[in-house]
Amino acid sequence: MEAAENEEISVEDEAVDKTIFKDCGKIAFYRRQKQRLTKNTTYQALLGSIDPEQDSTRFQIISEATKIPLVAEVYGIEKDIFRLKINEETPLKPRYEVPDVINSKLGTVRLVCSGDTGSLILTDRKGDLKCHVSANPFKIDLLSKNEAVISINSLGQLYFEHLQVPHKQRATKGNGQNTPAATSQENQEDLGLWEEKFGKFVDVKANGPSSVGLDFSLHGFEHLYGIPQHAESHQLKNTRDGDAYRLYNLDVYGYQVHDKMGIYGSVPYLLAHKQGRTVGIFWLNASETLVEINTEPAVEYTLTQMGPAAAKQKVRCRTDVHWMSESGIIDVFLLTGPTPADVFKQYSYITGTQAMPPLFSLGYHQCRWNYEDEQDVKAVDAGFDEHDIPYDVMWLDIEHTEDKKYFTWDKKRFANPKRMQELLRSKKRKLVVISDPHIKVDPDYTVYAQAKEQGFFVKNPEGGDFEGVCWPGLSSYLDFTNPKVREWYSSLFAFPVYQGSTDILFLWNDMNEPSVFRGPELTMHKSAVHYGEWEHRELHNIYGFYQQMATAEGLIQRSKGKERPFVLSRSFFAGSQKYGAVWTGDNKAEWSYLKISIPMLLTLSVSGISFCGADVGGFIGNPEAELLVRWYQAGAYQPFFRGHATMNTKRREPWLFGEEYTQLIREAIRQRYTLLPYLYSLFYHAHVSSQPVMRPLWVEYPDDLETFAVEDEYMLGSALLVHPVTDPQTSMIEVFLPGSDEVWYDSKTFACWKGGCTVKIPVTLDTIPVFQRGGSVVPVKTTVGTSTGWMADSPYELRVALSTQGSAVGELYLDDGHSFQYLHQDQFLHRTFLFCSSVLTSRCANEKGHYPSKCIVEQILVLGLKKKPFSVTTHLSDGRAQPAAFTYCAETSALRLEKLSLRVGEDWEVRVG
Repeated sequence: MEAAENEEISVEDEAVDKTIFKDCGKIAFYRRQKQRLTKNTTYQALLGSIDPEQDSTRFQIISEATKIPLVAEVYGIEKDIFRLKINEETPLKPRYEVPDVINSKLGTVRLVCSGDTGSLILTDRKGDLKCHVSANPFKIDLLSKNEAVISINSLGQLYFEHLQVPHKQRATKGNGQNTPAATSQENQEDLGLWEEKFGKFVDVKANGPSSVGLDFSLHGFEHLYGIPQHAESHQLKNTRDGDAYRLYNLDVYGYQVHDKMGIYGSVPYLLAHKQGRTVGIFWLNASETLVEINTEPAVEYTLTQMGPAAAKQKVRCRTDVHWMSESGIIDVFLLTGPTPADVFKQYSYITGTQAMPPLFSLGYHQCRWNYEDEQDVKAVDAGFDEHDIPYDVMWLDIEHTEDKKYFTWDKKRFANPKRMQELLRSKKRKLVVISDPHIKVDPDYTVYAQAKEQGFFVKNPEGGDFEGVCWPGLSSYLDFTNPKVREWYSSLFAFPVYQGSTDILFLWNDMNEPSVFRGPELTMHKSAVHYGEWEHRELHNIYGFYQQMATAEGLIQRSKGKERPFVLSRSFFAGSQKYGAVWTGDNKAEWSYLKISIPMLLTLSVSGISFCGADVGGFIGNPEAELLVRWYQAGAYQPFFRGHATMNTKRREPWLFGEEYTQLIREAIRQRYTLLPYLYSLFYHAHVSSQPVMRPLWVEYPDDLETFAVEDEYMLGSALLVHPVTDPQTSMIEVFLPGSDEVWYDSKTFACWKGGCTVKIPVTLDTIPVFQRGGSVVPVKTTVGTSTGWMADSPYELRVALSTQGSAVGELYLDDGHSFQYLHQDQFLHRTFLFCSSVLTSRCANEKGHYPSKCIVEQILVLGLKKKPFSVTTHLSDGRAQPAAFTYCAETSALRLEKLSLRVGEDWEVRVG
């Protein structure tokens, strides 16, 4: 390890052979659980031991094999949520329970308890939902209106390894009660009980085996989603033995597509959907986790044997989900829906909603590893202006620092960082810099010296600081699980401390899985020790979550609580949405990565993390011009929009591919800026009511079976359907337009299509299919500035797309775009637009909000108006009325009003006669 200090660290340390990562067969706790389950060990609930406490109902569970009791607790949680916890009754020492993720103010609901020693029924106060606990064998059925929705342990896969006295202490303590049946040395090694070997690494387990597992049967469900992050389809696939979905945060450079291996983030949360019901399972465990899925198809009956009751049976399929984690306890939340929107609200009630982003962060971000120096930054910034391409944020990767020491600047390349930021500020733009969790081992580096002195680094099992290799060479890793470390780290962002920083500088947390070059699977040893004497294995998946938390808090503190932060994190966990944005990591400049980015982002979106994106153009490699254009066109309609490339790739600023392609990329980015009022309003809804910004079709059409597996197109909010072009030389796209009683309008041509069918849409390189849903109103900007800061007062256009009934509704949310005044002082506008009976009205959607805005609605476009009107008049709240000039196109049934001056914050009407 010492030699590493002087070794050259390069991208090759990340770009490694995939065989250095484990498959399921090489994971010892997976092998143990699979082997044990073949022996069919059953658990029995001792319902005579029931203890109905104020918040929960407790009872013992005991295994025939071990005779050691576990304790189960069932909680009713507000918003139709149930929680089940299973732990050892008397563990040798406390087992890890994940802190800081769930809402500390979860309200509990007293469950009404009835039953006997054979079974127990726990009912919520409304009586619609029941937990039926069977004693022998132990099983829980969650019933809705007396129909089983979810069964727990119906396959008997409850698995719980009790903590054991280490080998060395057994002879002296004479405590053999927790030891399993004698196993040979060879068998112990194979099962990885106390040591687990992988390649040249040996994982020594101070506490021995401690894994947990449990099965869930979802009745009538065959469409499952969630458990990011994997480069896989949106709908979860059936797994076969040895092919489980892995949740283990890893730095996988150029990950493979259609692979269930774990990559940068883990959200142990799964949704199941069928017509009439959506449910969720949130498995709160931060250790390495594997998920197996198996769908049993519906039982078929012949028609002659079917009465009405049997007809229901015919469609009754079942999907079994088996969760296995290396350590911790069983702590699971059952989200009972019944609608997708209900499940989103239930999950955010537990883990928090998406942070309200500052408006600039919804603009376009320009990144590269690395912009070389201040002159390079100045030239790229000028290039955007010269080519009339808007952008908001310039990014600097690790080379901006002095010897990869975060919170410093390279004195030659970036001699005057404040001057560079003032240049960006003059154009109302921002700067994002990188800050990774590894800290260069260098006593002369202030950050290292302070952290070392205060004991703020993760430790090795011997008590010294854990040291590993990353970009700076030999590094120690900050222990963000320690509240004092987070508090100290947050303080580093204060302007007097972070020399050269200003209030337009924001942050990017990378390599925070954590990435440890030349470590086991390129990450930290599981035996490393954190605050509270917890091993890294217990909390691996939550490490990056804590860094993003501390970074966001630091940015808030530096503004004395006034300004919203922006923090992008590569690693994440459940609840990361509270702190900022995430992305899909080190993708490649290949068409398959553009294609897979859509289901990856949809999966993140339904898992609570709305602010997500993929590196436009692909991080690794050199995209051909056509691929780059298509990626910009897709990214413009996705939540986080950033172009990024690794070192040693050709420069790919948007104007470097010739005028034809520059024009196409310019148009894609300008389209994004036009759409910002709609996008910002969607983020407000994600923030206050948990609705994803980017939505799979099944969320908007929960009863339309045809939508359940669609992943090549998506809804942006409820009004826009987007079908990116993800194949080269495409001239025709098949687009599925859902809703048999709905109409859709081509956003470019205004052509009207009936829903409930697949249509063939011709495309050229300057178009991707985007449709506006009939019945919606989409607010857009009529002019585009060089950045969002120049667009605050620019006028609006309302795009009104009429439903088959001739009506439409939409809204606009508006605030200052950067502070918390919307929250603390109700400084916001929330307007509703309704078109009904040939009248468009603007009304206040939330009377609490007040925000002075000079903006006007200057243009209105109405699509689907069957007849040319005789007149159009505007009516203001003071009673003034005046005629409005209009044009009408009979071919497209489009009415256009221009040169209006309707104040966005006031009530008014537009009457179409």
